[in-house]
Amino acid sequence: MARQNPSLFRYGFDLGGHFQDLRPLGTGVSGLVLSALDRRSGQRVAVKKLVLQDAVSLKHALREVKITRRIQHENVVRVYEVLGPYGRPLPRDLSQLTALYIVQELMETDLSRILEQGPLLAEHATLLFYQLLRGLKFIHSANVLHRDLKPANVFINTEQLLLKIGDFGLARIVDPHYSHKVKCSAFCNF
Repeated sequence: MARQNPSLFRYGFDLGGHFQDLRPLGTGVSGLVLSALDRRSGQRVAVKKLVLQDAVSLKHALREVKITRRIQHENVVRVYEVLGPYGRPLPRDLSQLTALYIVQELMETDLSRILEQGPLLAEHATLLFYQLLRGLKFIHSANVLHRDLKPANVFINTEQLLLKIGDFGLARIVDPHYSHKVKCSAFCNF
């Protein structure tokens, strides 16, 4: 077995020797996200750890994995691989898993942090909004509802002004015949 990187243990990550130079990026409802250097590819990636406490959390994690593998678009964060403990492929029997790791494209920042610095220039806002709509159109065409779209889940590389939608932890796949229309009661008639 490959020797473990001590910094991995500090964050509770057990990914074997594939990743080094881990740095915290943030935490979410379902887990911790670190940036890391993938020794195999030589590129920096984001690694999201999903802690699996019971059958329900396993079901949610597997749904997120299924959805992220289903959506491949230039305005959606790319998932490179999903790993089990010690950086190994997921086992056939998933019932014994305590965590899984989603290795994905690393983005520089998110829209929330950019907006904290002040208003965007009109041309930047237009370009970013266009990319957001392109990503959403593709997501919806794959019969997926994100359900947690907010500035913190809209990632941006500022040098290229490239926007990508990420974090599909609350997303759902819907029936293609599902109607998104809401019946309006009497109070809607203004």
